Amino acid sequence: MSDVTDAVARVVEHGPAVPAMLLASVAALIATAGIHTRWSRRHGQAPPAADTGARPPTGQVTGAREGEPGPERPAGAEESALWRMRTTVRDAPGSLAALCAALAEHRVDILSLQTHPLAEGTVDEFLLRAPGDLTGTGLAGVVTAAGGEHTWTERADAHDLVDAPTRVLALAARTALDAAELPLALRQLLGRCTIRSLPATAGATGDVPPEGTLEDTVLRLRAPEGGVISVERPYLPFTPAEFARARALVELDARLGPRVPRGRDSLTLAEGRDIIVRRADTRDVPAAKAMHDRCSARTLGMRYHGPVGDADRYMNHLLSPRFGRTLAVQTASGRIVGLGHLLWDGDETEVALLVEDAWQRRGIGGELLGRLVAMAAETGCESVYAVTQASNTGMVAAMRGLGLPLDYQIEEGTLVITARLNPAPRGSSAPVPHGERIGGE
Repeated sequence: MSDVTDAVARVVEHGPAVPAMLLASVAALIATAGIHTRWSRRHGQAPPAADTGARPPTGQVTGAREGEPGPERPAGAEESALWRMRTTVRDAPGSLAALCAALAEHRVDILSLQTHPLAEGTVDEFLLRAPGDLTGTGLAGVVTAAGGEHTWTERADAHDLVDAPTRVLALAARTALDAAELPLALRQLLGRCTIRSLPATAGATGDVPPEGTLEDTVLRLRAPEGGVISVERPYLPFTPAEFARARALVELDARLGPRVPRGRDSLTLAEGRDIIVRRADTRDVPAAKAMHDRCSARTLGMRYHGPVGDADRYMNHLLSPRFGRTLAVQTASGRIVGLGHLLWDGDETEVALLVEDAWQRRGIGGELLGRLVAMAAETGCESVYAVTQASNTGMVAAMRGLGLPLDYQIEEGTLVITARLNPAPRGSSAPVPHGERIGGE
């Protein structure tokens, strides 16, 4: 229970007004969680996972007919393996017992089980420990022969053994401390899925009632700021229980209002000047627009790839925690001189930088990029990409400075650089130096 205590303590530190608002939503979230076994690893969250970009599912929807060959048993397999499995059974006495008995006959240990009642039948979720020579297709064959339908399997690991209420409390704590966590927490809650935040101006809000909608593999919820959060998982339909959990998490986010972590790092440039790196949100829009006014047309054109006069239009979107995370660099006097964005772009993650002309070539861009990439890795992202111009040697150098494998695509002067990451272990975060001296070419 130490993880639960720590999660609650972190939320309480947020202020005396938070616990009263938080407990009702957390209670609803935990009540719907049961002994839920998450179906995918996305990040330690912060995505994160996610975001918000879901990975293509590595699980499989499989099945076998009675009389077909039994479990596959490849030679040299490991002694045991953890699996997540979901299957639909008839809502009749003895149906689940028959399925469990079939698993037992194949020496499969059921570590956790959760049921999702449907109008017809029941979806059962399992965390299993199976002999190493029993494959996902083999498990599906065993279950199908015992009466299961629409079976889905995926390899699990030791992280999935964590108590579900503990995991739900941790998600609630992360969401309470940082509004940017909501899309990533939803991914941890629901598994591999694509999450998109649609602004109210897109006209989608009118089609979504206040309680949200659930349509097979797509659920949509009203976003706290007035837009719509769309969650899609094409390979596995959502159940009413999962819909209720997602709705409870969004309700928690709405009750807490705008918020970002208040921490900041003081750094010293190689020339001796001090700067501060901190999280930013829409409250920083006026200061960000003021920085635009001090930037040259060339710098703004390199960043936004469009008419320079339109640059201010992007600020509300870029600084909204709903669409990602933003880091701001400010001087000792409080003036913002640099912005770095980590943007959840459907199934992918984009990084973008803007440094005021007078502060370029001092290492600020590389510092921001390194921190953004560390955030992306901590959320479980497999890659990040940057869109720039082929002539933007500064951004190209910053991406190369990451020391990561890079892929380049160029078309009509637009360059897309993709960096492949090594995601940090779940529950960890990349260390961020304090009082560090930085410098650039």
